[in-house]
Amino acid sequence: MKHFLPAIVFTIVHLCCGAQTSRQPNILFIISDDHAYQTISAYGSKLTQTPGIDRLAREGALFTNAYATNSLCGPSRATILSGRYSHLNGFRDNMQSNFNFNQDLFVKQLQAAGYQTAWVGKMHLGNNTPQGFNYYEILPGQGEYYNPDFISSGGTRKRYEGYVSNVITQLSEQWLNDRDPNKPFCLVVGHKATHRVWMPDLQDLGAFDRRTFPLPATFYDNYDTRKAAQVQDMTIEKTLRLAQDLKVFPSREAENKMRAISRMTPEQRKKWDAYYDGIKQEFVAKKLSGKALTEWKFQRYMKDYLSTAKSLDRNINALLQYLDKHDLAKNTIVIYMSDQGFYMGEHGWFDKRFMYEESFRTPMVMRYPGVIKPGTKITDFIMNLDMAPTLIQAGKGNVPETMQGLSFLPLLKKQAYTPRKAMYYHYYENGEHSVSPHFGIKTKRYKLIRFYKKVAAWELFDLQKDPHELKNIYDDPASVKIVADLKSQLAALIDQYKDAEARVIFDTPVAD
Repeated sequence: MKHFLPAIVFTIVHLCCGAQTSRQPNILFIISDDHAYQTISAYGSKLTQTPGIDRLAREGALFTNAYATNSLCGPSRATILSGRYSHLNGFRDNMQSNFNFNQDLFVKQLQAAGYQTAWVGKMHLGNNTPQGFNYYEILPGQGEYYNPDFISSGGTRKRYEGYVSNVITQLSEQWLNDRDPNKPFCLVVGHKATHRVWMPDLQDLGAFDRRTFPLPATFYDNYDTRKAAQVQDMTIEKTLRLAQDLKVFPSREAENKMRAISRMTPEQRKKWDAYYDGIKQEFVAKKLSGKALTEWKFQRYMKDYLSTAKSLDRNINALLQYLDKHDLAKNTIVIYMSDQGFYMGEHGWFDKRFMYEESFRTPMVMRYPGVIKPGTKITDFIMNLDMAPTLIQAGKGNVPETMQGLSFLPLLKKQAYTPRKAMYYHYYENGEHSVSPHFGIKTKRYKLIRFYKKVAAWELFDLQKDPHELKNIYDDPASVKIVADLKSQLAALIDQYKDAEARVIFDTPVAD
């Protein structure tokens, strides 16, 4: 009997553990807006601390080469949902008002596999009724930072008092409380933060006022050899607005006309004015001009942006604590990523759009208990395109053949996996910030970009020698073989992803 008892215990433990690992995991997918990897301490940033995101990286994996297929808010979410490039999922730019939900989406496949699905927060995919969700409570359009309106799956519109990041967390937890506990869930949490204009939670006003942030090494970039960079309109010097962006209004009357501020309650407004009136007084007293004005604007931009991100991180941590409290952490995949990267003064810019690294690359961390070893760093190329097939496979669903992404679940499980050697990018919008549409390829060492419409030009960067992408070497005689090889790879990717428009442009010579 003494020898038999341990065998019984072993068998029971083995069966229990086997049952646990065979269960479909819950999925919590947190997507922020315009959150720069340069501002996340898990990536080594010294600008701020992000304990919520850092916890996920510490307990799971930090992806050091995660990228977007099209660095823009709506198109990125459309790609995440559909697992297809913009030219096939139909949502190329934010000027297109509606996403076609009739196509295959990862949430639909999870529903078919028995999941209950929900989206709470910012979706920004137009006015069509979302499909694939048992429940949604989404912001109309960009949404508002204070006292935001939400549109529910019941068709009602309701205003919630409070700060948007906090309200999104509260609604997310409410749905988790109300769901069917006998079914696996997939909850997508879409945060508005850190989208322009940057409006911090009241408790975070002034959180970074004692800091003076160093100018990025490329802050005074003159854009030599890069024609598209020369025509853009997204500089801190010229484009960042003193009033709407930095809250230095010429008058109280002008301030009252800003919808985001006018919707505040009297109590909220009192605290808001007490802080920003002081900023205005400081600005007026300094009588700034030239570089001094530009650098003051940079400091204010950084302080508002990072204060807004502080609430975002706090709310990420709150959802992790919810999972802990409700004994859900052990069987829940948690992913945090931004819809794309963002400029924090590099090249003198804010915003995104370009295929240059700060915009193209996005932060991403993932915790998957029992699969991802804590403290893992994943250096393989991963794209937002890959999220759909990966999550479907993790949920034991069927990946549609229409999806173009590459599931990286085998990579996480240390199974046979062929990583990407190169990534394809295509940005379409031809208006906002005067960024010329373009497509291109990135390999481990090189990046080749073809701009069109506003600017017709090729750019080539050696990322090993020129990580800041300052010197376009496309026309360098020493680059002839490199260009030929990269063009061959780019053409293959264009054909692989069925981008017929890009193929025509690719085959069209650029006039000198």
